[in-house]
Amino acid sequence: MTQVHSNKSLKSIFGITLMAAALGLTACSPSADTDSNPDLQARQDSMKNWGDAMGVMGDMAKAPDTFDADVVKEQAAFLAEDASTPWSHFEDPENMGNATEAVWSNAEGFRAEAENFEAVTANLSAAAQTATSMDDIKPAFGEVGASCKSCHTDFRAKDE
Repeated sequence: MTQVHSNKSLKSIFGITLMAAALGLTACSPSADTDSNPDLQARQDSMKNWGDAMGVMGDMAKAPDTFDADVVKEQAAFLAEDASTPWSHFEDPENMGNATEAVWSNAEGFRAEAENFEAVTANLSAAAQTATSMDDIKPAFGEVGASCKSCHTDFRAKDE
């Protein structure tokens, strides 16, 4: 049975996704800590790049007539390929950066979020390979944004 999404639900998915991408960009802004810590810099650079890739696709979601299948394939493939990169840079709790203490005290939950992100970016990349419009990737794109938001809710320090 085909599931039908209303424009209202798709707009909410994109709103959440774009908000998560924006949070990702601000969450990964360099701070004074990153200048002296290669682990902080590496994980923040990776997540900033994720935000940039989501932003490119998010712009196409806002203006579907700008859809470019090659760009979507490239950005989605980048996310899937880079999805496992930053997690090894969370080993030292002394190098918290924008992370919360929960990254280390709830390591199992953090790892589950990381694994989910890896899975949903792989799904997005797979969907992008045959996409001819944003409609073809909307569900997978929304899942990536939701994954970012979910992880940031529990494992990213709130802005003061």
